[in-house]
Amino acid sequence: MLSVSSLISMVLQFNQRRWTHPQCQLCQLPLPNNESIWCRHCIAHFPQPPYCARCGTTTVNPVEQCGQCLRSPPPWHRLYRLGEYDFPLKQIIHQLKFNGKFWLAKPLADQFVLSIDQPAPLILPVPLHATRRFNRGFNQSAHLAWAIAEATNSQCIANGFKRQRYTKVQKQLTKNERKKNVHQAFILKIKSLPKHVAIVDDVVTTGSTVAELTRLLLNNGVERVDVYCICYTPSIK
Repeated sequence: MLSVSSLISMVLQFNQRRWTHPQCQLCQLPLPNNESIWCRHCIAHFPQPPYCARCGTTTVNPVEQCGQCLRSPPPWHRLYRLGEYDFPLKQIIHQLKFNGKFWLAKPLADQFVLSIDQPAPLILPVPLHATRRFNRGFNQSAHLAWAIAEATNSQCIANGFKRQRYTKVQKQLTKNERKKNVHQAFILKIKSLPKHVAIVDDVVTTGSTVAELTRLLLNNGVERVDVYCICYTPSIK
């Protein structure tokens, strides 16, 4: 029978081996280095089909503007995304957002910034209402914004926007209902803004929320607004 000291020694040795030889958080295979929590093989399988650089819609080939944007472009100027809201990014976002794993923001941001060619000097996250932030304990978009700003050497102001009224969860609403839900739901708290600003959200679906925030920025002297999102989902009706 093993003694208590022997058991403690075994546990310490096991933890030391795990620390010395980290594993990919997705496939559990050993990581060759400590640059990420995912191996390059798993990262290569993040769902990233071609998309429209203006609105984010998935396309057959990469395009600057899709047909819909040529007819009716969104108010922002460029959308950057890491991938579609599908496995494994969907599960990673769920862990970040609902399981309290806010430390996932940094590795997600490290992968995301690889696609940004002209970083915005100022980054603003989509705000949560105070009640929802209290219940969740943090704003996942703010953590993403901080990590992206650090990686791009940009400024991040976490409280640049304020959600002035409580809104329904967008996931439960149609496209038109989402627009009405966020209409005049935000205020801009910053007086001095650069000409180029980026808005950060974890997931963009219809774009109703970031469109409302974009209009606030454009109405206050900003000339270019980019949208940074980890995941994009196909638009709903």
